[in-house]
Amino acid sequence: MKKNFLVIGNPIDHSLSPMLHNYWIKKYKIDAVYEKKLLNNNEIEGLIFNIREENLHGINVTVPFKKMVIPFLDELSEEAKTSQSVNTIYKKENKIIGDNTDIEGFKLSLEKIGPETRNKKVLILGAGGVVPSIIIALKKMQVGKIYLSNRTELKALELKKNFPEIEIIKWGESLDFDIRINATSIGLKEEDEININYQQISKDKFFYDVIYNPPETNFLKNAKKYGGITKNGKMMFIYQAQKAFFIWHKVVPEVDNETINLLDVWLKLQWSEI
Repeated sequence: MKKNFLVIGNPIDHSLSPMLHNYWIKKYKIDAVYEKKLLNNNEIEGLIFNIREENLHGINVTVPFKKMVIPFLDELSEEAKTSQSVNTIYKKENKIIGDNTDIEGFKLSLEKIGPETRNKKVLILGAGGVVPSIIIALKKMQVGKIYLSNRTELKALELKKNFPEIEIIKWGESLDFDIRINATSIGLKEEDEININYQQISKDKFFYDVIYNPPETNFLKNAKKYGGITKNGKMMFIYQAQKAFFIWHKVVPEVDNETINLLDVWLKLQWSEI
C-alpha cells in the first residue's frame, strides 16, 4: 500500500520538501508519495486524525505551525520537548509522536559549511518556531554568547524564560557579532529588507539565513556586498529532511553532490517561473 506524506505550512509555495523527499523515495524504491498542503489553524486536528487512521503516514511541519501542533500530539521526542518545536510527526505503537530534526539539521549545516563557532558571539534575528532549535544547536556547539533580537520584544522575552542564558537586544541594534543568523520570515518576499547598518560591520563576519528559497535574500546580498561571508539554509533543509526520512522509512538517504546540485536546479527553475 502506498504511504502518504505531507509538508504543511502557511505560506507553503516556497517549500521544496516534496521534490527532495520524492527524489529519495524514487531512488530507494519506496512505495510512497510526498505532497505539500497550505494549512489553516482549524485544520490541524483533522490532519492528526488522518495519521491515527493511517490515511496519512507522516507530516513535516513548517511556519507557523511548529508549536501549534503540539497539543494534538500524544508524545514528544526529547528534542521536541526541550525546544517546544515540532517539525516531524509520525505514528508509533498507536501513539502520535512529534519530533524535531531542525536541531540536528542546523548543527550539521553549520559544522560542514560554516565558521568556527566555539566561544563566538552569535546574534539570532527572530523568535519564531525554529529559534529554540537553533539555540539548542548553538549550545551544543559551545558558542560563547547568544544574543537575540526580535521585532516584537515580548516574544523574545518569552523565549528567554526557557533559555535564561541568552541576552535580548533591541531590534536594529548593531553590535560586533561573529555570526548573524536570520531566523525570521523576512526574505521570503523579494522586497523584504532587514534594517541593519551593514557598513558598520567588520569584514569577514558570517551571515546565515535559514531561508533557502529564494537562494539569496537581501540579508545575504547586502552582507556579501560589504565583505561578509554568507550561507543560506539549503544544507539545514537537506539535513533535517534526511533525519525525517530516516524516521519514516528507516533508510538514511545519501546527501551527495547530486542531491545538492539537484536542489540548486530546482531552485533556479522555481525562480525562473516567477
